[in-house]
This record gives sequence, structure tokens and C-alpha cells, in this order.
Amino acid sequence: MNGGGTGIRGARWSAAAWTTGVAATLVALPLVAAGRLPDRVATHWGAGGRPDGSLPFWAVPLVPAGIWAALVLALALTARRTGPAPRSWYAAGLIAGGVLLTGAQASIVHANLDRTTWTEAAAIGPEVVLVLVASLLAGLLGRLAAHRGGAGAGGRADGPGPAPDGGPRLDIPAGERFAWLSRTVNPWLQLTAAVFGLASLGATVAAVAGLIGTPWPVLAPLAVVSLAAFACSSVQTLVTPKGLEVAFGPAGWPVRRWPVEAIESARAEQRTPAQVGGWGYRLNGLGTTVMLRGGDCLVVHPHRGADFAVSVDDAERGAALLNALTARHTAD
Repeated sequence: MNGGGTGIRGARWSAAAWTTGVAATLVALPLVAAGRLPDRVATHWGAGGRPDGSLPFWAVPLVPAGIWAALVLALALTARRTGPAPRSWYAAGLIAGGVLLTGAQASIVHANLDRTTWTEAAAIGPEVVLVLVASLLAGLLGRLAAHRGGAGAGGRADGPGPAPDGGPRLDIPAGERFAWLSRTVNPWLQLTAAVFGLASLGATVAAVAGLIGTPWPVLAPLAVVSLAAFACSSVQTLVTPKGLEVAFGPAGWPVRRWPVEAIESARAEQRTPAQVGGWGYRLNGLGTTVMLRGGDCLVVHPHRGADFAVSVDDAERGAALLNALTARHTAD
């Protein structure tokens, strides 16, 4: 897999930011609401939705934080002893566990808010289902992202030769199956997505807990920035006999595709963020550039429209395969 070391570092930073953010949220929620909570806080509800168990206030931030620390440690130890495939479950467990605990903490604070004693806490019912569903969906998305991030790069390379237009080309024996895959990750964009995502999560949890009103003017921009950075933090480029596919973000969505018949030529080119106007998805006189790191870019020149460039390792090999495919298609 190309860019594997960078991707691992980015994933570690994101995991660290998520772990720290969840811990801070679990501790901060009851502390912020301290003046509006009873001395003992209802923390367990029976079958009828009425509170039947409580903890002293000092334990409310510490117990879930301790559970979170134990969960993170257990997942980390498990991930170190398993191969790359099972490690995708680490991401799923980390994200699902964080959502589950923060959702439960927000529900507890909200149910006890402005109550004189813990026995007067509000009933909890639908909140439990919503928290469980949210944690399950978050875990599935986390596993999908981690699974795609572990994809490797492959393909045959007997050495690219020159194409008639000056671009590289590989000789592909008739009937041979092949695929070329390259992945690039920008850890700083991953970290940016994690930070803004945690800020958005914190605002949402505070609103659910009843500590603040629904902060749409703050929540919406935070969520948009997090999703945009998340989508632009990594890119996966795949060349097959069908053409070119470029998938964005750890989840591999959205995807842009160019069939072989739509491509006129391809080349490898050195580009920098300064040339294209910054990081991420850039539009300028050079066409469209997906800039995650300066250096080699695979540049596709379609029959219609502007050039499309994406910063990936081993760009010359990808361009050579595309040129071989377009030449074969033209000959046919």
C-alpha cells in the first residue's frame, strides 16, 4: 500500500484526538451541570423506565471515564495482537464505544437536570434506543473506513516505456488481468476532521443533555468543516481494464470514474500546493487537482473537459497503464 506510513500516523493522531475528546466530554458534562444536579444522581432505570439506582455526584464523571479508559486499553491490546484485517474492528469499537458512552452520559445528565433528588429523575425510554442505534451506525462507518484504509496496492510493472504522445506506457500481454491501486493520506486533514468533529459532537451532546439550546449556527459549520476535511483527508486511485476510479475519504465515497473510452492520455507530473492553490480539492487553470501532498501526481487528460490530477505515489505506473488501455481501445 502506498502512503501506508503516513496513513498509520494519521489514523493514530485521529484515534488519540477521539479518545481524548470522548474522555473530556464524559467528565465535563456533569461538571458543567453541577449546580443543577442532585447530590446523588440517578444512573440506572428499571423496566418501567423509572430510576432504581444512583451514584454520588463525584462518581458520575469518573465511572464512565474509567470504563472508557478500560475499553480503549482493551481494544489497543487486542489490535496489537491481531493482523491488519481484525484491526478494522478496533476502529469500529473505538467509535461505537465513544458514541455509546457519551450518549448515555448526556441522557443521564438530562434526566437528572434540575431535580431535587435522584428518585425524581425523568424516565428514560426512547433515548436508549436512539443511543444504541447511533453507536451501531457509527461503529459500522468506522469499520468501513478502517477496512478501506487497509487496502493494498498491486499491479504488474515490467517497466513503463514511452507512449507516442510522450507519456509512459506499459506493454500488457493479451488476456492478462491486472489492477493498480495507490492510496495517499494527509494526516493533518485527518486531525482537522477529528478536532472539528469532536467540537460538533460536544455541542450536540450538550444540547441533548439540556445544558444549551440546539446550537445550529455553531453546529452546522463545525459539522460541514469536519465532513469536508474527512472527505479530502485521503484518496484511493484504482486503474483496471475498465478505466480509472478515484475514491475520496476513508469511507471511499464519493467516487469519480473515467471509463477507458473517455480518457485521451495520462501522465505523471510534479505539482505543489502553491501551484494549485492549497490543499484538498482545488479548481484552477490547471484543471482539477486533488492535492494531499506535494510531489508526484497522476494527471488524466479526458477527451472532454479539463485535466484531472490526483497526488498519489507511483503515478508514472498508473499513467502507463492508462495509456496502454487507451491505445488498446483505440486499436480495437
